[in-house]
Amino acid sequence: MFKKNDQHLQTQMFSTIDSLPARVRERLEQSWAGTFYREFFSRIDEEEFSVLYSDVASRPNVPVNILISLETLKAGRGWTDEEMFDAFNFDLQVRFALGLYDLGEHHFEPRTLYYFRSRLTEHMQETGENLLESVFEQVTDEQLSAFGLKTGDMRMDSTYVASNIRITSRLHLLVEVLQRIHRMLSEIDQARYADTFAPYVAGSSGQYVYRVRSEEGWDHIERIGMVMYQLISDLADDYADEPAYQILQRVFSEQFIIEESHPRPREKDEFPSRTLQSPDDPDATFRRKRDKEYTGYVTNVSETCDPDNDLQLIVKMQTAPNAVDDTTLLEEAMPDLERLGVRTLRTDGGYNNRQTAQSADERGIEHIQTAIRGGSAKGSGLHHFQIGMSADGEPVDITCPFGQKTSIQSKKPGRFIAHFDINLCETCPLRDQCPSKPLKRDPKQALYFDSHRIEIARRRQRIDAERRSGRNPRAAVESTVRSIKHPFRQGKLPVRGLFRVTSMMLASAMMCNVRRIHRCVTPKTPETTGSPASAVATASSEIPILLFLRQLWTRFRLPDARSVYMSVPN
Repeated sequence: MFKKNDQHLQTQMFSTIDSLPARVRERLEQSWAGTFYREFFSRIDEEEFSVLYSDVASRPNVPVNILISLETLKAGRGWTDEEMFDAFNFDLQVRFALGLYDLGEHHFEPRTLYYFRSRLTEHMQETGENLLESVFEQVTDEQLSAFGLKTGDMRMDSTYVASNIRITSRLHLLVEVLQRIHRMLSEIDQARYADTFAPYVAGSSGQYVYRVRSEEGWDHIERIGMVMYQLISDLADDYADEPAYQILQRVFSEQFIIEESHPRPREKDEFPSRTLQSPDDPDATFRRKRDKEYTGYVTNVSETCDPDNDLQLIVKMQTAPNAVDDTTLLEEAMPDLERLGVRTLRTDGGYNNRQTAQSADERGIEHIQTAIRGGSAKGSGLHHFQIGMSADGEPVDITCPFGQKTSIQSKKPGRFIAHFDINLCETCPLRDQCPSKPLKRDPKQALYFDSHRIEIARRRQRIDAERRSGRNPRAAVESTVRSIKHPFRQGKLPVRGLFRVTSMMLASAMMCNVRRIHRCVTPKTPETTGSPASAVATASSEIPILLFLRQLWTRFRLPDARSVYMSVPN
């Protein structure tokens, strides 16, 4: 039964926190734990999670805001589950961050959190709604409002993350799938196909691959293809709904091609973009970018970057298989960015295509990129021309870099032509680099272009203007990406599956926002007492005084008792 947690709003008469000295408690409230409690824990709307619990009168649930906060702390600190529970049970700061004032309250078993994660996953599969994403959006909106942050200027970047899977060879993957099919079969079917599976179930899949010479690998793959082809047909009636059988179908279709009723292994350049990398994580995909290979997922980060803001917050997180292009992620993010009132969006060159440009224009968003996909323009391109636009967004006139201005004519929808005076063009110092061409039958210089080239030219003009300004507001988003991935060693998360990876990246982003808020609200001037700077200053000021006192002691010191005793005659 769902019950909202409001006990943290009630002041206790006696608690562990109350027994602390006043100065210690004040320091605790001003630490990250106090910021976490005020700016994250207290803002969580638990009502949305009531759908996960029964309406029948029963034992109340463990507070949802505590479970969500623990997931956030775990992702933000890179904890294991064991470390997370130790911190929850014994760390006073962690408990204070969760609104707990006494070490003896709200204890629960680890399986409670496991069941909570399972219910979140089932809810996502049934409804398509990620409740953790809803928390991220709701809490972030409140934080933006509380600190009066402007959201008109934003930046975006993507990064690759890996799930907790083992990177295996092609043969290793195929043998592993066969072994799982064997475990799926009933005892009767295992006996029926004993000879078929015998070579592949004698040991682990790794042991099978270890015994295969590199030059023999292709022959083994071909034989496994024949086995899979037979099993897919024979097991369809009895095992079609089994996950292992569905993995078998997918792997076979991705790894082999049927030619004349015979399976042929695919060549390296024939693999589809969403090839399965591990039977433990069907959502993870493979991608090669700039001669580097990535396995897993891609996460897209959007954050504010208005220079008037006291701090910048992450406002949008997206996670997808890494075969998904940046332009697709940008297109999916557009509605949320529009809701937040973005007017300028800064990205790198991987986010541009016709569809994203059209979507940005329709929403009144100025899309500024650091580069254009496809390489730089050579010579004097269309972006060196000034194009005048009408109120309807149609090109009206054009001015070349040499200063010659002429009107634009439309021959077909979306296609345009401009005629320049050839006499002036012959005296132009940029003639050899000009994209316009002389006409054969008419003494004119003609420039042909279309709507897409106009849009590309406008992007290049924005890039050039940004470079001339000496500012690059987009660059800081790369450090944001680094801070989100920092808790995870080499960008590899300790979970598998798209939902769990998405949830962990959301939690890490929420913790990143809390850290930024804490740095903003914490006084930036160090205290004069107890700080390293003050200690150095004090020591430096004491050095001359100590030297002076030592000189006085050396000059006026009295003889000690031993010297007096030794000087007495017998």
